[in-house]
Parts: sequence; C-alpha cells; structure tokens
Amino acid sequence: MLAAVAICAACVMPVARAATPEAVSIAVFTPPSLGSVLTSVIKQQKFDLANEVDITFAALPPDAYSVEFNSGQLEVGGSASVLMQALASTRGVKTTYLFNLFDYWGAVVTNRADIKTLADLQGREIAAAKGTTNYTMFEWFAQQQGVKTSSFKVINTATAGLVAYALADRAEAVELWEPAYSLVLSRRPGIHTVDLNIPTVWSRFAASERIPNLGVAAHRDWIAAHKELVPRIYRAYAAAAAWVVANPVEAASFISSSTDPADRKAIADMVREKTRLAMDVLPAAAMRREIEATYRMGLEAGLLTTMPDDATIYDQDLR
Repeated sequence: MLAAVAICAACVMPVARAATPEAVSIAVFTPPSLGSVLTSVIKQQKFDLANEVDITFAALPPDAYSVEFNSGQLEVGGSASVLMQALASTRGVKTTYLFNLFDYWGAVVTNRADIKTLADLQGREIAAAKGTTNYTMFEWFAQQQGVKTSSFKVINTATAGLVAYALADRAEAVELWEPAYSLVLSRRPGIHTVDLNIPTVWSRFAASERIPNLGVAAHRDWIAAHKELVPRIYRAYAAAAAWVVANPVEAASFISSSTDPADRKAIADMVREKTRLAMDVLPAAAMRREIEATYRMGLEAGLLTTMPDDATIYDQDLR
C-alpha cells in the first residue's frame, strides 16, 4: 500500500499576497482519530495562513459529526470516510470527496498462541468498533479469505476502548488501527498480529495499492460558492503531512496525547514506517479509479445498495 504525500514547494512556503486569509470551519472527529492527526500541525505551523485560509477545526464525537456534516450545519468535513460519504450520498446528501488524507490499514492482534489466521477466529471472541468503516472494510478483507465474520463473537466497543481491551486481554482478539496499534505493540510486545493480507487482496481486486479511506469532503453548494478555497485547504493539509513525515519525533506529540517516552517512540517509528499510518494526501481526481473500487467494496460488503454518482468525487486536480 502506498503512503505517499503529494506536495509542491508552494504548499509549504507562504505566498506573498496582500489578501486577508478567508475563514472556514472544518468538522473533524475528536482526538484521538485519523481526522485529527494533522489539525494541530496545520494550526501550530500556520500552514493554513500560509495558504491564505484561516481554518477553525470543530472537534466532534462521531455521531455529532455525522449529524452536523450530513445536515449541512458544518459544510466541510475533515473526517470524511469514503464509504460513509458514499452511503450518505445514496440517501440524498449532496457532498463531494475533495481529497484523500489516509488510505485504509487495519489489523487484528491477539495474545492467544493458537490464533494464527483469520480462520482461527471463528467461534472466538473479538473486540471491535462495529460501527466504524474500518471494521466494515475488515469484514470485506476477511470475506476475501473465505472467513465469515458472522462466525465471530463480536464484543462491540467504542474506538477509545480498543486499546484497553487489547492491553487487559479482555477478548481473545482485537481489531484496531493506528495509532492504537503502535501503542498496543509498545505496551505489550508479546502480542502478535494476524495477517489480513491487505496488499495482495486489494491489488487483485482494484489493480492498485491505494485504498482511499478518509479525507476532506464538502457540500456541493459550499464548493460552488468557495471554489477558490479548495486548493488552499488542500495545500495546507499537504504541507502538514509533509511536515509530519519530515519530523516524526515532534509529530508524535500531535498524533498521541501520551507523554510516555515508549509511546512517543512507538508513534515516531510508525510515522517513519509509513505503511501503517498510510498517509496519502492526494486529490480525489487523481484517485477516482481507486475510490470507485472502494465503492464496489462497499457494495460487496453489503454497506451500499447502489453505486454513488460521479459527483461524489471532485473532478479538479488540486496539485
């Protein structure tokens, strides 16, 4: 899976113009979350102001985010899941995926020596956040290996509870993603990972390494009225992503609130490794084929009943 950051020099260096930065509010999930990984970097490093936009990030829990973004109370969303936006669009919510931030990556960890493959989980307990798209995508990858997740005894929990389940050994296995995965491995080095075979399965399905997962989306009427802001917002995010890659130690404090040196090292190592964080900042137009493949995954997984329309993918290359 690629974890590339598309960026140009103009993304980082302030452009010498006299214009006053235009204010925009962007809804994101409350930290810790993928959608909030870059927000503090953007504000602290002033990458928004450097690109003539003054972003206010509105941090909301997932349910409140869905209500406020889908209803249009907040017109720009920075925790926009490809599949959740696709689902909303089939229900009449007119939004467009502007650019990608993170590709999909997930894992199953277990302390049980006899659980080596997904098939070994059948009839066993697995803790998971069933309401997330990460779990929906995990279910699809399991199906591709011939494993029905209906055979699992799923303990449903909030995303914040996944690390606790893994550390306390309260379930036989836990499905989770970054940065939770790195924190668990740091604190329980003996725990092992069940291979989901993600690169091979996805490459066979989509003829690509990219699995668009989460990015920035907006309501179409907002886009029509603020078209000039879209590339500025993209450049601010791209600059922040490049800064994270170049400064993994400093970035660790933004990605995780933990002050434990071992946790900070684990997060910095995750940034250097790149694959698991799967940061992949690209315009939606540059990955239309992969986004449509993710839609098809949603159909196969039973989340979608019809393909979303073309307007759900922004057609301008923002680079």
